[in-house]
Amino acid sequence: MASPLRVVFPIYPGVTQLDFTGPHQFLARLPGAELIVASRGGVPVAADGLTFDGLAVLEEIERCDVICVPGGHGCAEAMADAVYMAAIRRLAAGARFVTSVCTGSLILGAAGLLAGRRAACHWAWRDLLLPFGAVPDPGRVVRDGNILSGGGVTAGIDFALALIAELAGPATAQAIQLGLEYAPAPPFEAGSPQTAPAAVLERVRAVNAAAMPARRAAVERAAERLRAEA
Repeated sequence: MASPLRVVFPIYPGVTQLDFTGPHQFLARLPGAELIVASRGGVPVAADGLTFDGLAVLEEIERCDVICVPGGHGCAEAMADAVYMAAIRRLAAGARFVTSVCTGSLILGAAGLLAGRRAACHWAWRDLLLPFGAVPDPGRVVRDGNILSGGGVTAGIDFALALIAELAGPATAQAIQLGLEYAPAPPFEAGSPQTAPAAVLERVRAVNAAAMPARRAAVERAAERLRAEA
């Protein structure tokens, strides 16, 4: 009997829940897939007003076929967590696909997994990939070798379909898409900096600007740790 395809979502305090629940919903429909949501120590994780419990102990997971690292406001603290980052490196080393959604790619970068590789990220934080030697890519879903990354938050659904197509073929991906009736038709054309009204863009940029100094400092510290370990 073939072993199930093991997909691990390593979550952390301050994760954006849709970054992993979106892909999780689609991958849960993939025949033969075993999905594991894990945290450091298996402790409950609060995310966007929800609490995720019954989590696997990240440090005890021996292997996976796919690791999917979500983003979120807590990614800076996650990058500084030596135990969490060691688990990311260890699982990624044996994974068929190393993946991320949104600012999860910053965590992959901090783990030393993106040097010279193209990667997606949320538009507001994409340039923070540069200190890790990564190549920021504005694509909604970006593949570079076995690295597959989705852009900001909702791109995780598109990313999941692209991943399913790699794992099981386009027909399976399309069947899952149809079963979940994923046919986005947003009421506003405000989903990217290129299409959002100028006033809306400035409003969001102002919110992000307040968080930028701390996040940039966290990235620079993580990049310095990488250089020291090299």
